[in-house]
Amino acid sequence: MHVSRDHPAGPQPRELPYRQIFDAVGDGLIIQDSGSLRVVEANAAAASMHGYSQEEFIGLHLTAYLHADSQASFSEAARAVQGGGAFESPAIHVRRDGSPFHVEVRRTAFTYQGRPCLLSVVRDVSRRIRAEQAILQQAEARQREQATLLDISHTLASTLELKPDLILDQLRSIIEYSRAALFVLEDSSLVAVSLRGVQQPDAGTPLRIQIDGPETVTQLFNQQRPILIADVSSEHKNAQFLRALLQRGAPTFLGEARAWLWVPVAAKSRILGGIGVAHSEPGYFSKHHADLALTVANQAAITMVNAELYENARSLAVLEERQRLARNLHDAVNQSLFSAGIIAEVLPRLWDKDQAEARRSLEDLRRLTRGAMAEMRALLAELRPSALTDAELGDLLHLLGNAFTGRTSIPAEVTVAGKGELPADVQVAVYRICQEALNNAAKHAGASRVEMSLKQEPGSLDLSLRDDGRGFDPGRSETGHYGLGMMQERAAAVGLHLSITSQPGHGTALHLRWQQAGTREVE
Repeated sequence: MHVSRDHPAGPQPRELPYRQIFDAVGDGLIIQDSGSLRVVEANAAAASMHGYSQEEFIGLHLTAYLHADSQASFSEAARAVQGGGAFESPAIHVRRDGSPFHVEVRRTAFTYQGRPCLLSVVRDVSRRIRAEQAILQQAEARQREQATLLDISHTLASTLELKPDLILDQLRSIIEYSRAALFVLEDSSLVAVSLRGVQQPDAGTPLRIQIDGPETVTQLFNQQRPILIADVSSEHKNAQFLRALLQRGAPTFLGEARAWLWVPVAAKSRILGGIGVAHSEPGYFSKHHADLALTVANQAAITMVNAELYENARSLAVLEERQRLARNLHDAVNQSLFSAGIIAEVLPRLWDKDQAEARRSLEDLRRLTRGAMAEMRALLAELRPSALTDAELGDLLHLLGNAFTGRTSIPAEVTVAGKGELPADVQVAVYRICQEALNNAAKHAGASRVEMSLKQEPGSLDLSLRDDGRGFDPGRSETGHYGLGMMQERAAAVGLHLSITSQPGHGTALHLRWQQAGTREVE
């Protein structure tokens, strides 16, 4: 025992009652002088967790082992226990080598050797804290991935033209790779339509890989499942297959790549192509990477199908072809279903974590699915010219309202009274004007509710559409502002009377009237 300390020497083992219990406790026990804040006694566990022997630890000042960030909480604990009782709090302690670690401390005041002291029971919880932090980081990473996947979905779905470079750039935002290629399947060849990290071939000669026979196709597309290769230079059968395949048309693609991930791009049972990504670190790609890449590939497949359908649509010239397009373009709702699928996947974990948030997500799920159906019906109506004239106007307005709510989450109440046939051009004009007004309510008015009311009799029509948005001053509105000019022109062309009233802070009301010559006006 060092006698050179400037504090009283610690007691011999026999001087401390219950010494054997004191030394046997697994948690750290520290007795500290309340005045000098020096350790007057400690068990072996306390000294060991701080990197000292017992003899070295006894006599240390509080600041030698308590992190500066926790010293304020110690002062609070010291004041709290003066009146009796105990004080529990987390803290950060410091080992002899200067490394910090997390502890939980329970402190009580008592008299030891005739002087006031503090007894601290210290438990090292660093491992638990690290585990909790790792779980939290993993959860945050998964949330970021889900958010990124939604962004990717929205980005890819926002264009009707295939942008291969965009697909690979979006993929890189969630999976790091050193090189990548997006291939499309043309006849019996894989043609690279986008490359990253690989020198582009000469203009007009895209990188092309010949596929020999159906066996190669079956092996490559692997029942539409990803293929993971830890090391492409190994003798594993998949590595040998990949090397043989690339040597047929892309021997430079591998380069210094070691790990390889291949995901097929397919729509239902139709193979469209594939995405190959490589990394210089062997074994870099995991099954989780494969799942993420497959999600992007599935969205890319939807984009490719939509792009193909769009190209077909631009060349269609007859009604039969346009009706066929209406049947095929129902895949457009896959965007909403994709988002709904992501919400459904995370709901079990979200329910365990935050049931209130999970219920809100369930409401989002319901809105997405209902909106997808309404959007599909609206799309079919848009693509079939006869749909806007053969259907009842009330049914069309309900369709508009449902699609609007599904798309924007803004409630739209539609009421319809009476029936009557309208000239085809009048009905189309009413539909388009209401469509434009709803778009304005969502994009410009900041509305939280919309009401649409139709009163109809043979030969007459009265329709009002109101929102509770921010409104505007019609006298100061610029020509064409909010599409008013377009709506007025469309109404005038078919004999509709259109009036729009609005006031800043009091929403907007649109009123449409139509009266066939010789009929009684709707009351």
